[in-house]
Amino acid sequence: MARAQKKSTHRSGLKSAKAPQAEPERLQKVLSRLGLASRREAEDWIRAGRLTVNGEPATLGVRITSADQLRLDGRIVHQRESASERIEARKAPVFLCHRSPGENLTTPSSGNAETGAGGSLVDRLPRRAGRRFIAVSPMPRIDGGLELVTSNGALATQLQRAAHGLNSEFSVRVRGELPDTALQGVLQGTLDRGARLNVESCDAGGGEGANRWYTLVARGGSGKDVRQLFERQGAIVSRVLRTRVGSLALDRTMARGRFRELSEEEVNALTAVVTVTSDIES
Repeated sequence: MARAQKKSTHRSGLKSAKAPQAEPERLQKVLSRLGLASRREAEDWIRAGRLTVNGEPATLGVRITSADQLRLDGRIVHQRESASERIEARKAPVFLCHRSPGENLTTPSSGNAETGAGGSLVDRLPRRAGRRFIAVSPMPRIDGGLELVTSNGALATQLQRAAHGLNSEFSVRVRGELPDTALQGVLQGTLDRGARLNVESCDAGGGEGANRWYTLVARGGSGKDVRQLFERQGAIVSRVLRTRVGSLALDRTMARGRFRELSEEEVNALTAVVTVTSDIES
């Protein structure tokens, strides 16, 4: 009897033992991992008072665990993912899109003079790919070209980091030809905020009428930074198109408004940049 009681006590002790709790994560990272928002969008939600943690307004920098109650606009956000959901997240597709200047990626626009379309580009993506997409280092709406989108928040974060370490190519249309002094200023890569963009080359690409095209290659450059580089030299910029990110380039056969799903090898090649960068930093 005593032996039976010991076994019973031992078993009950196992049942009552608490599983170790995961380390707290920043709220922005949790929302990104769940695919609900990019980290920047999450920060905007926090500032706007749309998020609460355990009934209290969320603050920038707050860390949470799965035990905390998270609400967005009063509705509970479920943090735990099932095994099947985690598997699906790893299989989340990444799309390379050719966006027209003025066309919105994620929300409907009032219309586009070039395409005549009023819907967003992601409205045309397959429904199976997800209901909400996150753009990776998106170009300003006034510009366009190559865009990457995925419905997996964690993957979007990886791709965002990769984009900062990869060379990107841009086609820039300006009015008139740049003098040598202005071209040298662009190559220096100095931005308004004092930072420097790592510009590898800037070459004339022809043009017609009063317009001239220039092809610029820079590491981790955004469309906003590229436009700023030229405008700092007094150039009148009418268009910036991204044509390449790393080894991914817009195919000449891919018309504006079209898209294609990246292969697993292409996605792995992009995310490998993050691993290499992390190894160097450590």
